[in-house]
Amino acid sequence: MTVYLVGAGPGDPELLTVRAARLLSAAEVVVHDRLTTPAILALAPEGAVRIDVGKAAGSSPVSQHRINDLLVEQGRSGSVVVRLKGGDPFVFGRGGEEASALLVAGVPFEVVPGLSSATAGPAAAGVPVTMRNLAQSFTVVTGHEDPRAGVAVDWEALAATGSTLVILMGVGRIRIIAGRLMDGGLSPTTPVAAVHWATTVDQNVLRTTLAEVADEALAAPSVIVVGAVAGLDLRSHLATAFA
Repeated sequence: MTVYLVGAGPGDPELLTVRAARLLSAAEVVVHDRLTTPAILALAPEGAVRIDVGKAAGSSPVSQHRINDLLVEQGRSGSVVVRLKGGDPFVFGRGGEEASALLVAGVPFEVVPGLSSATAGPAAAGVPVTMRNLAQSFTVVTGHEDPRAGVAVDWEALAATGSTLVILMGVGRIRIIAGRLMDGGLSPTTPVAAVHWATTVDQNVLRTTLAEVADEALAAPSVIVVGAVAGLDLRSHLATAFA
């Protein structure tokens, strides 16, 4: 039986892909992370086994190695296995590691892309990551650097690109990140928008500047946008789905 590595999108069940919703409705085993909302989990059959392997900053009760082994084990069991991952499996979701483990083990799998919070989060807050005359490109970067990767994020170089910066998993290191971006030449008055639990009923948008963001009460999970576009709020007063 196939293991499905499914992108659960940014949080709102209506932003699941049609294929993701269909697979979830037929799942016998659902292996999910912390960012999978209860409303999305509720779409799985009542009798489906739900396995929480969620991680938070500084806390990983289930190691990635164990998650890989679990997917192999469940894939070999003959059950319909859906591995639900917030956003898109291949955008800072460690889906590549899980796909590699399944490939080596000879377990069939399929990757089902999801809407990444890197673009959906800003959009829900009325922030276009690109806009003519303001931002010609955007860069998605992790704020949670893994020292084992061997390559550190060059924040000073990113500051010089003129690109919109979309930072995922950056709440815990935002003071360091903001300081290095300013060291790289970004103005202290550069707009910053932080979108907490984007697209869900708990969404909250904080708007500030690069110089002041470290003193704000940011909470994870938040998508942090740095750049001129972060000063925009292009939400219609008639569209209040994401308050």
